Amino acid sequence: MGIVLKQSFRNTVIIYAAFVFGGINALFLYTRFLKEEYYGLVTYLLSTANLLMPLTAFGIQYTIVKFYSSYEVKKERDRFLSAALFIPLLIAIPIAFFGNLFYQEIASYLSEKNAIIEDYTYIIYLVAIATAYFEIFYAWSKVQLKSVFGNVLKELYNRVMVMILLFLVFFDVISKPEFIYYLTATYFIRTLIMMIYALRLYKPKFTFSLPENYVEVLKYSGYIILAGSAGAILLDIDKVMIPAKKAIEYTAYYSVGVYIGSVIEAPGRAMAQILQPLTAKALNEGNNDEVDSLYKKSSINLLLISGLIFLLINLNILELYKMIPSEYSDGVLVVLMISFAKLYIMALGSNGAIISNSKYYRILLPYGIAMALSVYFLNHWLIDLIGINGAALSTLIVILFFNTLKIWYVKHKFKMLPFTSKTLLLVFVIGALYIIFYFLNFDFHPIINILLKSVLIILVYLIIVSRLKISEDINKLLGKLIGFKGSNR
Repeated sequence: MGIVLKQSFRNTVIIYAAFVFGGINALFLYTRFLKEEYYGLVTYLLSTANLLMPLTAFGIQYTIVKFYSSYEVKKERDRFLSAALFIPLLIAIPIAFFGNLFYQEIASYLSEKNAIIEDYTYIIYLVAIATAYFEIFYAWSKVQLKSVFGNVLKELYNRVMVMILLFLVFFDVISKPEFIYYLTATYFIRTLIMMIYALRLYKPKFTFSLPENYVEVLKYSGYIILAGSAGAILLDIDKVMIPAKKAIEYTAYYSVGVYIGSVIEAPGRAMAQILQPLTAKALNEGNNDEVDSLYKKSSINLLLISGLIFLLINLNILELYKMIPSEYSDGVLVVLMISFAKLYIMALGSNGAIISNSKYYRILLPYGIAMALSVYFLNHWLIDLIGINGAALSTLIVILFFNTLKIWYVKHKFKMLPFTSKTLLLVFVIGALYIIFYFLNFDFHPIINILLKSVLIILVYLIIVSRLKISEDINKLLGKLIGFKGSNR
């Protein structure tokens, strides 16, 4: 886990810096500078683009990670990477053609409940294309085991650009509609920067020849599309379906709750950048012991780190909502449900990487379809029943059920489980501290309350997990960072 922790730590710092900028944007700038209607519109456009992106990318970003390390000859690697750039065009160009042909019908359908969407429908396609090629070039750099720069662009760049654009709106330099156009341009600039960086790391001799195993590559890409869509479908389909049932402002309320709850997955996103190619390499080499080691260590490490974030978020959430417009307070339960769902995903460690990079990846097709249908029908029922809390509840139900199936599947096929005796102990610690600190409150300004409570939670949590030796890797890291003497004895 040395290289994993090293790059994961750097990526985690980047992601949390990004979450700071994103948190300021989501909680304070969007809510005051752009207001609910345009905030909801931006959320809807970007979420719909996220749903379209895996299709336009044709799953190539996952295909690069799985197959790159299997090519031992440079000529074959070059053929493979050349194909990776051209294959998505076979999907993107027809989508553009038919999208342009039936643009008015599509725009009218999407804007049936909220007319403001109609003039911006084409933005969905543009952002999807830019994001698809960004992910392809990001995967290109990850297989060179260089994930940090791409992570800066993926996590930090857009949030900083959004902050700049929001201030330009506030100072009347640009209008709210222009904000959307400039934001779209930032996605293309990001893709261009990522492309230049990826090609500097490894520039193939471009060719129109396909790799020898092109049938297997295309088959894998076809199967993996829905797997790549699963994560986006779970959260982004909610933001697409809410405007069909409620005023578009509710998308903004839901988006804030999801954003806060999703902070928990930052360590997992950081670790995945390097964990994915390492798991793929171990599987390609038939090194199941290494796969099992990565599985267990990633699970306990992610649960430990994410457990602390879960406590910090949910034990301070009421104070946090006091600092933003009261209309957004409907999202308190959304935060709890989304953060718990994310915590469960973190506990699975490299489970998804094992399935998607193994010979059993085909299971992801029915799995992805079942997840998409489940969350769609649950949303239809629960959003009508309990509003935005229903969208969060359907996400929670689907994540708990289908990720439990993924644990069983890896156990059945690989005889591996992510959990150890330390896992149960850690879950008990997280639960006990949640109950204890839930009833501990201070009567000061919300910011002071959050700071005081957070410091206490962090100190108590770190002392307990260090003394219990929950994770050797984390104890070593704590020793280096803050000098926890004797924590590994």
